[in-house]
Amino acid sequence: MTERTRRRERPKHFDHTSSRQPPGLRGGRYRPLDDADVARIHDASLSVLERTGVRIVASECRDILAAAGATVDAANDRVYIPRRLVEAALRAANRNVTLHSRDGRFDLDLRSRRVHLGTGGAAVLVLDLESGRARESTLRDLYDIGRLVDTLDNTHFYLRPVVARDVDSDLIDVNTFYAALAGTTKHVMGGCYFPSKVAELKRLAVTIAGDEETFLARPFMSLNLCYSVSPLRFAEETTETLTAAVRAGFPVALVSAPLAGATAPASLVGTLVQVMAETLAGLTYVQLLRPGHPLLMGNLPLVADLRSGNMVGGNAELALMNAAAAQICQSYELPIYNSCGLTESKIPDAQAGFEKGLTVAVTALAGCEFNHHASGMLESMLCVAYEQYVIDDDINGTAMRLVRGIEVTEEALSLDVIDEVCRGEGHYLGHPQTLELMNREYYYPHTADRRTRQDWEKDGSPDMRELARRRARAVLRDHFPPGFAPEVDARLRESFPIALLPAVMRPGSYP
Repeated sequence: MTERTRRRERPKHFDHTSSRQPPGLRGGRYRPLDDADVARIHDASLSVLERTGVRIVASECRDILAAAGATVDAANDRVYIPRRLVEAALRAANRNVTLHSRDGRFDLDLRSRRVHLGTGGAAVLVLDLESGRARESTLRDLYDIGRLVDTLDNTHFYLRPVVARDVDSDLIDVNTFYAALAGTTKHVMGGCYFPSKVAELKRLAVTIAGDEETFLARPFMSLNLCYSVSPLRFAEETTETLTAAVRAGFPVALVSAPLAGATAPASLVGTLVQVMAETLAGLTYVQLLRPGHPLLMGNLPLVADLRSGNMVGGNAELALMNAAAAQICQSYELPIYNSCGLTESKIPDAQAGFEKGLTVAVTALAGCEFNHHASGMLESMLCVAYEQYVIDDDINGTAMRLVRGIEVTEEALSLDVIDEVCRGEGHYLGHPQTLELMNREYYYPHTADRRTRQDWEKDGSPDMRELARRRARAVLRDHFPPGFAPEVDARLRESFPIALLPAVMRPGSYP
């Protein structure tokens, strides 16, 4: 049997509606820096830590760094970290970080340049799906957005996107994670407001997992902690939370988010030097606490609009800096927690589309491993919209198709196919190769409209936002993940002040 005949006899089963791109594709084709630039920025960051140091008040953190060889100026609360200490921390760091899902289907392999896109933020507003008006975010939104994300193939993780404004601050941490984990089995990341609450979150995780050993073997929740306040200062309480989280075994993202031109130099490369110094200081501290602890380098350089001083996220400069930060972290072979998919638009519109598409494509092509804010965000991180999650999932799928690139193999070169068609043996559209590749080679958007004008008009001439609303409404009406086994949920409600009512977690509860 010839190779040509074998191709004709291959199974022709395909799904022409497929819009899923595999997570964890290897990026890194886009490199805004050359190798010499990367080395210079790294060296400059080490010089900052030695020369300028980090402001750390009297604390266990400062004592640990001092005991390891850092120089402390107690009168000015400055800690000078020698480069040998940072280099030792880089050698000790974990290069095989995996963020697990509860059921094992959505584990995130964060080895160098494996790209994942997901939600993010701590928005305080939600565009109501029915009225379209902004309202305060609630605990119910955390659960409902989780249910929506659970169905979106190109949204790979669920980072707490909104603040539950209807929950007291003392109860917010445990309720945030409960609602998020009940809504999806994908990996859940979130913050922790108080150091004392880390132990409570650990008990929550262990109760869900069944025992501590099982959770620590496959931690399905992690913490993003903004321990660094730019420029070059450790936040006292958040650093205590970081210490507790590492000792509890939670994977952590070390978040440093300076604003270029406001809390960091206006020079983009100067901001990169500062953000790398801040994150390397955090890395050094974590490695002294627990060598090899799973962490993400939280280099999150942001941009200030220098005409107003406001933070802006939908811009080329943010995309460039986040891509460059990823490239530097790739030189360490360490995963990065970075930002893309932001917009200053207040609604899902053309501005949101072009700003999101630009930054998501750039950071994904740069090989950023953990891209948060890639779904749902509006209004400079102040607001989210249900329909925006659906639209952004389409943007994410398209970006991941770019990351996958073009495969050049002997068969893909298609010499036999070209010869057959040009000699009059059929046509390309009906060729077995076309049927075989149509689902694997191409991305088919689930919300972007490719119908004829006639079909579109028969459907009421909906724009993309309306199509996304329809899908979001259908998911919220029909999709209710299993959440937790009844006996586990009963233990959780007995042990913790769970505010999410069981009545909202079953079909029929969505209007």
